[in-house]
Amino acid sequence: MFKHILVPVDGSSTSLLAVSKAAELAKVFGSSVTAVYVVDPYPFTGVGADFAYGQAQYLSAATAEANTALESVRKIMDDAGLAVNTVVGEGHAVHEGIVRVVENTGADLIVIGSNGRRGLEKLMLGSVTQRVLRSVHIPVLVVKP
Repeated sequence: MFKHILVPVDGSSTSLLAVSKAAELAKVFGSSVTAVYVVDPYPFTGVGADFAYGQAQYLSAATAEANTALESVRKIMDDAGLAVNTVVGEGHAVHEGIVRVVENTGADLIVIGSNGRRGLEKLMLGSVTQRVLRSVHIPVLVVKP
């Protein structure tokens, strides 16, 4: 039914729960799996030498964080006996990076974790999951803690 599952991750326990769910589905459907961690390549605004140094430090730290999260995904998939492709995507907004990876991989299902923010926290921080739901035209399975 689903040939290619995309799992966006951020290293949180909820996103790793989504990885486990994606592994279960991949076994049932014989699907390939791609995990993506999205990094904003230009989070700073400003100019000058100090800006460039901060940018390089940020990208190094963000890439290390992405690799750590994706290594956790590889472990879960290895334990399930499945192969996984991993991608460090880029986007000024996380959901934009996820949508770009959907388009580039041809994924036909997204399995994504949601922390279930409510009230003021949801209003102020927004929800990557909600933005993904509004931006794609393929099925999305939302995994909650």
